[in-house]
Order: sequence, then structure tokens, then C-alpha cells
Amino acid sequence: MSVRLRRGGGIAALDRGRSLAALLRLLALTVAACAGARASAPLPIREANWLVASQRLHLLTTRPEECLPEDPPDIVSLVYGTVAFRDPMLLGGQAARAGLSCMSCHRGGRGNPGFHFPRLSGAPGTADVTSSLMSSHRGDGIANPKRIPDLTFDVPKISRVDEHGLEAFIRGLIVEEFDGEPPSPVILKGLASYVRALDPSHCPSRQDQPYGLANALADYFLALGAAETALVDNDPDTAIAMLRGARSILGGIDARFQGRGLEEQRSALKEAGLALAQIQQQLREGGDLTGPVDAVHRRWIATRRWADPLIRSERQSLYNPEKLKAALAG
Repeated sequence: MSVRLRRGGGIAALDRGRSLAALLRLLALTVAACAGARASAPLPIREANWLVASQRLHLLTTRPEECLPEDPPDIVSLVYGTVAFRDPMLLGGQAARAGLSCMSCHRGGRGNPGFHFPRLSGAPGTADVTSSLMSSHRGDGIANPKRIPDLTFDVPKISRVDEHGLEAFIRGLIVEEFDGEPPSPVILKGLASYVRALDPSHCPSRQDQPYGLANALADYFLALGAAETALVDNDPDTAIAMLRGARSILGGIDARFQGRGLEEQRSALKEAGLALAQIQQQLREGGDLTGPVDAVHRRWIATRRWADPLIRSERQSLYNPEKLKAALAG
């Protein structure tokens, strides 16, 4: 299997018909995990703030396999949804400020047994979907947290085959449950494609898999490729959303590289994020898309320059379970 960059063919980072699951496996550069922040320093990983202490180490170093098909009918829409599912800015409001994304509650499309957000959760693994903390629309002033459902194995709330019901349900969650901006039709379709594609038959095992820098880089490459795809398809709005997702992933990587001696790596991550922000601004200003297409493509090529040093120093970072364990103990 190969993943090819095709300029002008409507796809930037992947061929239509390729398996998203296979693409993620291919992009995940197999490397060992690592961490180097001082245990006495505040832990910079935001997810740690809403995970029950007894499960933090496991949940921060693993993730369930996403049960996605080998041959999805519309891989482009599925990729857009996969990137948006990971992006905290999709939800807006308090969720975005806290760094909460759809993935925060539904790890790999599943549930999250250790989710324990202040004033939102009751027992670990629950959330109050009518909390005034997150929503000015659905807040009812009553603490009634419910178990976070597993989108892959649990019975879905809205039929996955319903042509419009799932899209309307997801839009309501974003706009009313989290006070987010209405997603574009393309992003909404992508999110529905992601949820519909989740199927236990695609990965019958419920065991968590190790999660490290390789996985984060795979997500970043996916988002960057999705941005180029959108630009080649003359869709700047979706490209902006995909670049936003890519920047969010860079922020997550940066949080794991806060230790002493990792200054150069953090500087490279900051430079990459600023470059993506400049492309976003250029797209918001309108005009010809040739420049942004070339700029995104150059960022893809340039990634190797800053990714290789990160991979080499991963054992010094908080991707290293032993380093992370020490930091959590501190």
C-alpha cells in the first residue's frame, strides 16, 4: 500500500478508496515513547486535568483502536470528520478553552472510563449533557451526569442510516450542548461519516493500544493532507478547519515536550504552528488558492526537518510512560 501526494487531482495526501485505518497505520512512524519534564513542574498536558487520578497514566499513554472500515465509500469525508473529531475548537465556548474535543469523551470513538471533569462529571466516565457550565442553551441547573456512551459498541442514539437525523443530532450537540459555532455542511457531513463508519466488526478487540508520538504525528499528517485536499478541491473554509485541527495537534505534542533540554524541539513546533496560522489568515483574506496550496505542500515536506529531532528525543519527553509516571507522581 502507498500514500501519494497528488497535486491537482482533488486529493492531497491520500488516494480515494484507501483505508483510513491503513493510512493511520502507515503514517504512524514506529518509534519508542518518552518524556523529560521535571516531576516537580506543573503537568502541562491538559487532558490530565479531567482524568481520574488512578487512570491518568493508562489513559494518557494508550488509546483504543478506531473501528473504521478498510474501504470506506467516501474516504475524504471520513478524513474531514476524523480531524474535526479531534479538534477542541469545533466545540467552542468553555470546551474549547479547556481543550475538550469530541475525542476527549469518546477516545478512539469509544467512551472514556476515566473522564472526570469538575462540575460536569459525577462518577468517572460520566458527563452532564445539560450542564450550564458548557451550555447556555441546554443548561438546566440540575446535576444529572450520564455514562459517556461508546460510539462503536453501544446502541446509537440516532440511527446511523438516517439520512439527516444523525447530522441534526451532531449539530445540536455542537451548537446547543457546547455553544459552538454551527459547523459547515462539509464538516458536519464528515463528523456523521466518522460516527457512521465506526463498527465493532472492524476491530472486535476492546483492548487499548499504546499511544505515543508516532500516533500524534500520524494525526498531524492526516490533518495537513486533509487541508491540501480541501484546497485542491477549491474549499478554503474546510482547509481552514483542517489547518486548525493540525495546529491543535501540534499544541498537544508541544505539551509533552516541556522538559529541560527540549527547547529546540519546542521552538520548531512553534514555528510550524505559526506557519499554519499564516496560511489560515491568507485563506481568510481570500484570493487565489495557488499560494496556499503550495504553502501547505511545503509544510508537508518541511515536517521531516522538525519531526526527526522530536522522534530522536521522544524518550526525554512526556510520551515516555516512565517520565510521565514520575511527572504525575510529582
